[in-house]
Amino acid sequence: MPAKLSEGTVKVDLCGENPLFYRQSEPEIGEARLSILLLHGIRFSSQNWLDIGTLETLAKAGYRATAVDLPGLGQSKAAVAPAAVGELAPGDFLKQVCDALELGPAVVVSPSLSGMYSLPFLFQHSSMLKAYVPVAPICTDKFKSQQYAAVQTPTLIVYGDKDYQLGELSLSNLKHLPNHTVTVMKGAGHPCYLDDPDTWHKALLHFLETL
Repeated sequence: MPAKLSEGTVKVDLCGENPLFYRQSEPEIGEARLSILLLHGIRFSSQNWLDIGTLETLAKAGYRATAVDLPGLGQSKAAVAPAAVGELAPGDFLKQVCDALELGPAVVVSPSLSGMYSLPFLFQHSSMLKAYVPVAPICTDKFKSQQYAAVQTPTLIVYGDKDYQLGELSLSNLKHLPNHTVTVMKGAGHPCYLDDPDTWHKALLHFLETL
């Protein structure tokens, strides 16, 4: 199935006057099966998902994939990061992103730094999450095991076996999510999807087929 790629910006109230940049891929023909929201780490941007083919791979499999540049990073450098606004702001930020992009219940892919947004979103707005794919995210230790245990969202935990810090720390907390599976990428480091895109795509597509 061919893919249709596009770029754009979206206004999010919590980020001030400057919009967020995003890249998007959709099936060329027919309705998308699901919406996938791709986040990124501190040294990265939506460009990575374009470069390793994740945007195209998801669209060819029938999904709508939207990769945003997080506030203060990539082509969203001028947008204000909402984390400083208050405790609820990070979770509400992703709610506003999903609403503005009309994603509906979405699958959120969240590596590294983006955990500061995706984890509060998971706990505050789980009804807006079709599924969750954390990839060694930060901030997993800020929540209690009871909070994790209360969330029924299907989750695919991914990390590289060479990521000795965040990979193992995040797993130790995320494993309290009751509806989870784990993919350990052999020989891969912290940005495991960049180290081995083929294995990453196979694991992600297999998980999406189960939803």
